[in-house]
Amino acid sequence: MEDSTIDPPLAPSRETPALSIEPAQPPAQEPLRAPVTDWPPWSAPAALVCGLVLAALGALVVDIPAVLFGVSVTASHVPAGLEIADTAVQDAAFVASAVFFAQVGGRTVRAWQFGLRPTPFWRAVRRVALLVFVFLLLSLIWVAIFHSPKEKLLEELGAGESTVLLLLSAALTCVVAPICEEFLFRGYIFTALRNWRGVWPAAVISGLVFGAVHAGSAPALDLVPLAGLGFGLCLLYLYTGSLYPCIAAHSLNNSIAFGSLEHWGWQIPVLTVTALAVIWLIARTLTRAGVITPESQLPHADAMRSSAAARIGR
Repeated sequence: MEDSTIDPPLAPSRETPALSIEPAQPPAQEPLRAPVTDWPPWSAPAALVCGLVLAALGALVVDIPAVLFGVSVTASHVPAGLEIADTAVQDAAFVASAVFFAQVGGRTVRAWQFGLRPTPFWRAVRRVALLVFVFLLLSLIWVAIFHSPKEKLLEELGAGESTVLLLLSAALTCVVAPICEEFLFRGYIFTALRNWRGVWPAAVISGLVFGAVHAGSAPALDLVPLAGLGFGLCLLYLYTGSLYPCIAAHSLNNSIAFGSLEHWGWQIPVLTVTALAVIWLIARTLTRAGVITPESQLPHADAMRSSAAARIGR
């Protein structure tokens, strides 16, 4: 910081001082942080409820025709193919709900507001690796202490019934779910809740909700570690300024869990790399199609960000 003391004026000199013109130095950029928007906090729970309602309605749209064609569906049993379709509809509903509430009130919606923007690569890699390592370590300790039962999700998806169902289950678990869940929980819910009481309450609430949403697909004892993962993903989003590391960390965790449940060895790194490559390809395709656009293309983005940041005291 420059000294605020005012120097006394110099005595006039008879010699003309030489002029030294130096190029202006660009101001130091602040560390990239998660986007700040003006989304109202009330819209966070509304988006979650709306997403779940849309998922339920979408499941009916899928299941009713299947029943009419003779597929046996009961409250305790849904055929594997339908389970995959229902879960895919749920993920799509999460994205649709987030986009809908983001534009309530006539707001302009851009992909970067959900965190779909670049971030320094190696910094993101380090933080993703740290988060996944800590989560896996704590998960192993949790399982050793509480002996949580084995997850049944892959059995419900029919991963062991055929190669096709195995591939569809892997794609859903390691690609589709990380993208859509991060879009809603970190990209929208966490971002909107930050406008209420700031970062930490938003991260805690988002993490708890993230864990609770998995109540139907994970053992009850595993909801606590999943809530911790949700909290960690919020911090990862905050300090990388991008949703891509969160999607990558989510995919990496799911790939490891998927391979472990299938008792795989060398197939786990293959699944991990393949899932991340597919996610990159999807992002690349959406960018070329103009769905994901640079942040600078939104008029007055800086003014909006500064105003919202001032309100939440970030």
